[in-house]
Amino acid sequence: MTLLGDLSELKYKGNKMFGLLKNIDKTMMMKLALLHVVVIVVSNALVSIPVEIFGIKLTWAAFTFPLVVLATDLTVRLLGKGIARATIAAAYPLAIIGSIAVVMLEGAPSSVALRIGFASATAYAVGTLLDVYVFQYFRESMPKQWWIAPAVSTVAANIIDTYTFFAVAFNNSADEYMAAHWMEIAGSQVVLKIVVGLIVFLPAYGLLLRYLNGALAEPVIVPAATAKPKAKKSKA
Repeated sequence: MTLLGDLSELKYKGNKMFGLLKNIDKTMMMKLALLHVVVIVVSNALVSIPVEIFGIKLTWAAFTFPLVVLATDLTVRLLGKGIARATIAAAYPLAIIGSIAVVMLEGAPSSVALRIGFASATAYAVGTLLDVYVFQYFRESMPKQWWIAPAVSTVAANIIDTYTFFAVAFNNSADEYMAAHWMEIAGSQVVLKIVVGLIVFLPAYGLLLRYLNGALAEPVIVPAATAKPKAKKSKA
């Protein structure tokens, strides 16, 4: 009975995952998934390279991974949360494979590569799925303030993603430096990613949204200056 129950649950989860792909532009989804995977793989290549900026311990991945959050927010805004969730589901297994491959190419043993690959993909999936729902909630609650949804979702996604990744990848790991300093590095990286996200990627989101809105058939709400209402002409 236990085996049958497990098989039934696995079948249910599989049907639920494939259900995400119904009524989805699969070509667009795969292009977005490829973009996500490229950013994740590059970030994994950079996450093991520590850097200090004004005495703050970081890794170079802090400057690349926020691109995934930007891409996710634009996807939800322009194409809907359905294709955003499908993109994450499609990118997840590819992110694991790509992350493991790039870490192994750097000379890390397979056990380390497997751990970092799993940590990266899991943090990506949890963080971006949270980003989708937080973004959609604030977008629907405050539609006139275009910047609130991407700002709040950026903060939430970066906190969850960063701490999930560092905890899974480096807590009690063989890398003595990262095992000893992962909490400090994660905290510093969260702050930097949020700052970079709000100062650099939030304005970029607004500009890209305006540009992409012109390229799509159906218009969406874009950030724009508030126009002053025209005064009505009085009848003579």
